[in-house]
Amino acid sequence: MDNYHREKEGLRTHTSIHTEVIIIGAGPAGAGVSIFLTKAGIPHIILEKETFPRDKICGDACSGKTAFVLRKANASWMEDIFKNTSQYAPSHGIVFVSPNGKALNIPFNPDRIIEGQAPGFLSPRLVFDNFLFHKLASPFATIFQQSSVKTIEREAVKGVKVSFTQGNENYELSAPLIIGADGDKSQVRKVLLNKNIAARAYCVGLRGYYKGVGGMHEKNFIELHFLPEVLPGYLWIFPLTNGMSNVGIGMPSDKIRDKKINLRETMLNAIKNNRNINYRFTNATLTGKIQGWGLPTCLKRQPLSGDNFLLTGDAAGLIDPFTGEGIGNALFSGMLAAYAAESSLKAGRYDAASIKENYDDVLFKRIGDELKMSALLQRMCNYPWLFDFVVRKAHKSPTLNTAITSMFTDLDLRKQIRKPSFYAKILFNK
Repeated sequence: MDNYHREKEGLRTHTSIHTEVIIIGAGPAGAGVSIFLTKAGIPHIILEKETFPRDKICGDACSGKTAFVLRKANASWMEDIFKNTSQYAPSHGIVFVSPNGKALNIPFNPDRIIEGQAPGFLSPRLVFDNFLFHKLASPFATIFQQSSVKTIEREAVKGVKVSFTQGNENYELSAPLIIGADGDKSQVRKVLLNKNIAARAYCVGLRGYYKGVGGMHEKNFIELHFLPEVLPGYLWIFPLTNGMSNVGIGMPSDKIRDKKINLRETMLNAIKNNRNINYRFTNATLTGKIQGWGLPTCLKRQPLSGDNFLLTGDAAGLIDPFTGEGIGNALFSGMLAAYAAESSLKAGRYDAASIKENYDDVLFKRIGDELKMSALLQRMCNYPWLFDFVVRKAHKSPTLNTAITSMFTDLDLRKQIRKPSFYAKILFNK
């Protein structure tokens, strides 16, 4: 990297750069990688196709998993977030509304609350992603914004080679390891992994910003409404600051295709006509356009790495299939990817088996049970009567109530769902 900095002024003629790790993408996943590589003192280069601040279509909700990673990075960052009351809304829980209209209010795990701070928060991605981006500046991180990746290739000696352009300049990077944090249309995934795995499961989400939605919870509970007319998807209402709300709808893409569903019309019809929510939009106005995006969800474990590479966040298809949780999984996978990169560099091993052991296996050990449970709950959306039953059970069973809570706040409690006693307690309302 010292050679790189000495050569930087002459990049118009010298465009070949070597580093330890190449990161493609500077969203939450890429930021997570960079932050923890910097903590380990590992030089790396980040290629980002856009310029920050930039928007990202999303539900804008950050769970306890996001807070966990940020505190691991720097505890003061969470303090900064909660002090900024004009841009960040603290959230203390979640509301599930079953198809029959019965609401289940679940406060986030109080044992995981840091004094003076909520377990989770909400903020537009334009704000939060820019917050993360400005934490990346360090002697170990070199960032190219407005960069366009042209090719990604394996090299016998150097590991991987990436050619890209920035403005009128052409560059060539080499490194023993590349980390894909470049979203659901990941070039790293397409070039280095796609031939080896099945296609990912997809959902489609639409998001609109509304001002003046009524009936919000005093502690900013996020809301998931499993309305009969939007099943097997759900409609969400997430409170933001300044009287704004993020309102959207998500549904598996195969259901949209098979049933020829117009998702925008479905969302607007529910807001207008469903008696459980329409009164809350009496004085609400849509600000801007309703926009959509693809959600690569994780219904089952698939490979996320190989020789000289690994994938994080949406590039790895890690969005929760039930809750739509993406930011926390992106940050968490980025942190673990940095740890795996550190292990590879120390051992001088970049083979698929070693990276899988240090990354894939560790990641799924921590969030695999959660994703399995979410996949099961997502399938229940095809059976409204069954979903109603689960919500009724959660009202009576503290065990099930706690399990649902843990999906949003706890990285270790989820292991309970592997125990037979867990299901016995639910059956007997314990």
